[in-house]
Amino acid sequence: MKLKMGLTNHYLRIGQRVRELLLGISLNSQRRSDSNEFNSRTTQMSMLISHRTKFNNRRLSVIIIGVITLIIGILLSSIPWLDYFILKNLRLWNDTLSYYYWQRPGVIRLTKLYIYNVTNPDGFLRGDKPKLREIGPFVYKEDMEKVNIKFHENFTVSYQHKKILRFVPELSIDKNTEIVTPNIPLLTLTSQSNSLGILLSKALSLAVNMAKYKPFISVTADQLAFGYDDALVSLAHTFYPKHKRPMDRMGLLIGRNGTLTEVSSIHTGHNSMKNFGYINKLNGLNYISAWKGTSCASVNGSEGSFFPPRDITKLNSVNVYDKDLCRVIPLVYQETVEKDGIEVDLFELDKKAYGNSKDNKENECFDDYSFAPEVGIQNISPCHYGAPVYLSNPHFYQTDDIYLNSVEGLTPNKTIHKTYFKIQPVRLNNLGFKPN
Repeated sequence: MKLKMGLTNHYLRIGQRVRELLLGISLNSQRRSDSNEFNSRTTQMSMLISHRTKFNNRRLSVIIIGVITLIIGILLSSIPWLDYFILKNLRLWNDTLSYYYWQRPGVIRLTKLYIYNVTNPDGFLRGDKPKLREIGPFVYKEDMEKVNIKFHENFTVSYQHKKILRFVPELSIDKNTEIVTPNIPLLTLTSQSNSLGILLSKALSLAVNMAKYKPFISVTADQLAFGYDDALVSLAHTFYPKHKRPMDRMGLLIGRNGTLTEVSSIHTGHNSMKNFGYINKLNGLNYISAWKGTSCASVNGSEGSFFPPRDITKLNSVNVYDKDLCRVIPLVYQETVEKDGIEVDLFELDKKAYGNSKDNKENECFDDYSFAPEVGIQNISPCHYGAPVYLSNPHFYQTDDIYLNSVEGLTPNKTIHKTYFKIQPVRLNNLGFKPN
């Protein structure tokens, strides 16, 4: 048996040798070839699996990145970034957008002056109704900036207004137009005579008669606006108590040209946007010294540049302070309108803002024993050196008929005589206003 197997192996080796000689192929070589082919197929399969793995990993990475991006996008879209940016730059501070707009507004501001000319002064002195004719407009371009600016730790900023009014002839009638108007210094003196004492009152009356002062004078519109010399004003400027002392010349707009003496401070909005732009103090006081009641003496109003965001305050009214009016006036939201293609909120003066306390309890502290006002009229003499100055809308618009019927020549018209502000509700800076 062993012999047979040995012969078989021997013959096999001989056959293998013959085949190698005849065919030139080695069995070991074939085996190696088969092995290489197997290894090659194995390698290709491994590479295929590896490529598929890499492909799947890449696609998975893209999907994961996409999902993460979507989640971040949803989160970011839920945050009002635009509102945050606007509010950040809306708060008043050095080098913010609001500061540059507020410090020196880049808009053209026009002051339009209309004056009533009394056409029957002699007839009025005989008891006739005064006949009035409106003269104007006299238009002045107002270059305005804030000076002496100081920021304070209580989130307020103090400043003074510097205004230069320049006449615009192409938009105006002749500024040298003659106007017949009441003699305001004389009226002021006579209205205060009862409070000056008997001797002083008689002495002044004698001086007035000797100087032949008249209750009506003729001056140009420019003189009435920016000043003319008057002996009575000079005397008052010299001898009146300091808190009642007028300027050395008579003029309706003298106090509005140049750097104003009044020092104002307003809230910057850093601690709260609910009072943003509202006045904090005037000349160091948080009230108007001419009035005694809280509602009348309040300075809680905007000077016209900025207003608290309505979507934060949730109020349908804003307050505006005006030095010439000597008070804060309330403006009530009416509707949303367009200005230059932008949606703005329209606010108008409350109909009962001026007048007696019977119709508006908050006006009680404006009442004066010497004057019983009706709807639409307010006495502001305490703010004007005691002169008999009264506040109303133009042409007695929204006033009691008793006033309109006492004169001739006035025709109230809501379109041109109402007081309104248009306020952009997002940036909340004043886009247009017409304080009559």
